[in-house]
Amino acid sequence: GVLLNFGINIERTSLTARDKLISIEFLVDVGDADLAKLRRELLKEGEKLGLDIVVQDYESASREKRLIVFDLDSTLIEAEIIDELAREAGVEREVRELTRKAMNGEMSFKEALMERVKLLRGLPVEVLERIYSRVEFTEGAKELISALKRAGYKIAVVSGSFTYFTNRIKEELGLDYAFGNELEIVDGKLTGNVVGKIIDAEEKARIVEEIAKREGIRIENVVAVGDGANDRIMIEKAGLGIAFNAKEVLKDIADGNISKSNLIGLAGVLKLPSEFTKRL
Repeated sequence: GVLLNFGINIERTSLTARDKLISIEFLVDVGDADLAKLRRELLKEGEKLGLDIVVQDYESASREKRLIVFDLDSTLIEAEIIDELAREAGVEREVRELTRKAMNGEMSFKEALMERVKLLRGLPVEVLERIYSRVEFTEGAKELISALKRAGYKIAVVSGSFTYFTNRIKEELGLDYAFGNELEIVDGKLTGNVVGKIIDAEEKARIVEEIAKREGIRIENVVAVGDGANDRIMIEKAGLGIAFNAKEVLKDIADGNISKSNLIGLAGVLKLPSEFTKRL
């Protein structure tokens, strides 16, 4: 219905099926249609129908992707680490409200992070290990990362969460890069402060560009995947930006939206050859 309303013709279709995952690719002639409006309407219709849709121009879709950057919380892992810390500190309600405001763009991430971390003052460092021990990866995350590594991708996690967790995730999954905010720890307890420069939306985008430059990869060959306002700039700048179970503020600017809680759908979007996905 959406394509018909825009007067767009379908020139070619192709279907790929892997177990329960079915991916259908449409090559269409958009003519002089408003691409931004078309993307919004298609993603909206996809949500109604329970379908995940990614819209790319032909040049972008044909371009080889070589670096993929993931957010951590509610993307690679199911949890929001700051909320887990808050639960341990008994300040869950206060922190969750600050998190909501930050992810929906109602207050700056930097301001919200500093306020949330202050509430964690005095928390024993042993709590970090306890939280990590119960972290669950998003369904399909490990399998997708394995397939991406076999396909030769450079893989990074760039997060507003904390280095204790990003570094552990990097080690466990064998990622190439990991960036996060560092919690200050003195005498075995959190001080309520963050060490160094805070990773907010602008810093995330800068780090992505830095990684790409270091690897000799053009930004057009980068994929960025995230769920909240803090991922907006890196998703806008990347050659392919994917909103994963995302807040509305991100869906409006992403190239595609994956609403299911399973990262395997990205394998179809990235057209990973079957020899790299046969174990999925």
